[in-house]
Amino acid sequence: MSSLVCWNCGHGLDDVPRPISRHATCARCFNELHCCRLCRHYDPKRTLQCFEDRADPPLQKENANFCDFFAPQSGAFQVQTSDQSDVAKNELNALFDQDSESIDKGAPSPVVSDDPLSQEAEARRKLNDLFD
Repeated sequence: MSSLVCWNCGHGLDDVPRPISRHATCARCFNELHCCRLCRHYDPKRTLQCFEDRADPPLQKENANFCDFFAPQSGAFQVQTSDQSDVAKNELNALFDQDSESIDKGAPSPVVSDDPLSQEAEARRKLNDLFD
């Protein structure tokens, strides 16, 4: 069995006494460990996000809880492949129906004129400049 790591930062939890207390926190990021995110029953794809039918899952999955069915899992840490700015850019592009390649490749900005379509394009360019 592989060693436990923090669900938030991936720091090893070998120094945390077992069973994991409700008050236990990660030494690196100080997040609570006795929570749904570190539990083997946690599944973000399910409606209640818990495989254990008898459990009463809390609303905040990152907060410590009193669940009697808590069982830590070794693969709880998931590496984030995109940062928040990429997510925000993609959401803005979707909002304005614009593909991300044209923005990332430095597409030329539209010429400003008095017609509303050009003003909208200029507003998009300014929003995109905020995230660069």
